[in-house]
Amino acid sequence: MFQHLRRAVVTAGLALLATVAAYPGNITAASAVASLKGLDVSSYQGNVNWDAVKANGAAFAYVKATEGTSYVSPTFAQQYNGSYRVGLIRGAYHFALPDKSSGRTQADYFVGHGGGWSRDGRTLPGALDIEYNPYGARCYGLSQSAMVSWLSSFISQYHTRTGRWAVIYTTTDWWTSCTGNYAGFARNSPLWIANYNGTASPLPHGWSVYTFHQWASSGTFPGDQDKFNGDADRLRALANG
Repeated sequence: MFQHLRRAVVTAGLALLATVAAYPGNITAASAVASLKGLDVSSYQGNVNWDAVKANGAAFAYVKATEGTSYVSPTFAQQYNGSYRVGLIRGAYHFALPDKSSGRTQADYFVGHGGGWSRDGRTLPGALDIEYNPYGARCYGLSQSAMVSWLSSFISQYHTRTGRWAVIYTTTDWWTSCTGNYAGFARNSPLWIANYNGTASPLPHGWSVYTFHQWASSGTFPGDQDKFNGDADRLRALANG
């Protein structure tokens, strides 16, 4: 994801309030039994050697599916199906372009092009990648209230289509700047926080815990390096909803 020219933002600037029973992927760092290793990839990584990724200890992967309503990753099938083939728990993510179309429209596009969900124990809820605009105005020209409305539209439509609340991927700096530190989504959406300073903290307002932490742009695995805040049973529970 950091191919979208935001490494400097995260370096400089850089879950749920619901119960663990309701959202088992969200547990505090202090109570985490383990921290599982994973990755996220896009077309920048090309065809991934998933056997090597599995052998190197990955438990999960997020794969870019779509961007806006005019782009589908050309490597999505190889990455999404390949990670599943070797036994990883995997999910798809959508790169948001809130200045191009409504949240509802983009959620439908995402679901229609690989971002759906099935209760197979191996598929994570889709993730919404919302961050500084790599193509123009950093908050996409939207006011904070308009951005919150856009996010609500996407998340609500994704839930309507799949029965799951989308994971939100963001940075604390972006969330503060572009939503005014809105706390309402923490009730339902697991947090995937990007922070390269060695810790997930500080978290955006509303989330007291995180589910995923993207902690580096390179390392053992292709693409960005991630960890899950919990053990394998928790990860499977999150996949199962």
